[in-house]
Amino acid sequence: MQSSTARKQSNIFHQLHLGPQPLTLLNAWDAASARILERAGAPAIGTTSAGMAWAAGYADGERMPAAELIAACARICRVAGVPVSVDIERGFGRSAEEVCDVVRALVDMGVAGVNIEDGVLPGTGQLAPPEILCERISALRKMLAQMDGQLFINARSDTYFVANDDPVARYEDTVRRAQMYAAAGADGIFVPGMANIDDITRFTQTVSLPVNIYAGYAGAPDVDVLGQAGVRRISVGCGPLQSALGLLQRIAGEALSQGSFHAMGSGMLSGGEINALFPQ
Repeated sequence: MQSSTARKQSNIFHQLHLGPQPLTLLNAWDAASARILERAGAPAIGTTSAGMAWAAGYADGERMPAAELIAACARICRVAGVPVSVDIERGFGRSAEEVCDVVRALVDMGVAGVNIEDGVLPGTGQLAPPEILCERISALRKMLAQMDGQLFINARSDTYFVANDDPVARYEDTVRRAQMYAAAGADGIFVPGMANIDDITRFTQTVSLPVNIYAGYAGAPDVDVLGQAGVRRISVGCGPLQSALGLLQRIAGEALSQGSFHAMGSGMLSGGEINALFPQ
């Protein structure tokens, strides 16, 4: 059975999608980044699947073993005082039952939500049929009912990540998939790659669930613009880690080629400040 603390965190996370402004969900890749985001005022924390994989030495795309993902999430949940949502890509399992095993472990550690996507079938370059994700969402709902558990299931569709020369057909397929995922038991719909404000506005007016848009790239629309378009949740994904790695590259380049350390010294936190992030 889900703990009362975990249930409370999940309820808080659900409510954050219903506020006057969109939920800006910043994404962590380890315990330290999670605490930095929380200290900055983040009301909830998401994980970045790509960032978690990169930090563990794997390429993105479920190449990271599920056991390592679960261990990394446990470290984040141990130090986080706000709700945590985990990106599980296609579910880290070959079947709905295996996906449920992964999510059950996350629920047991107090995770408040998950992202789960239809994605691309391995080795095909083709978008997975929506029935696969529907089956997985339905299985998760059944498992949660048996656990008397709460969890925000954010269903992601990768329709905008697969080549399609017909924008009308792509949009219509996205709507169709969103409606199927909602019927299967999803709590929210995530469409990374949908960037045209007119499309976003039309989509939020068509889909009954809170819509999540990706903004982890240069030139992404501001929160106010996305909020006016009806977006209820904004994710930045691996954008913060990409920016942090870019800074690290500049620090290394300056030190090795110029023999100076200005980039490193600008804005750095003290060891004491970082130690204070963690419970003693």
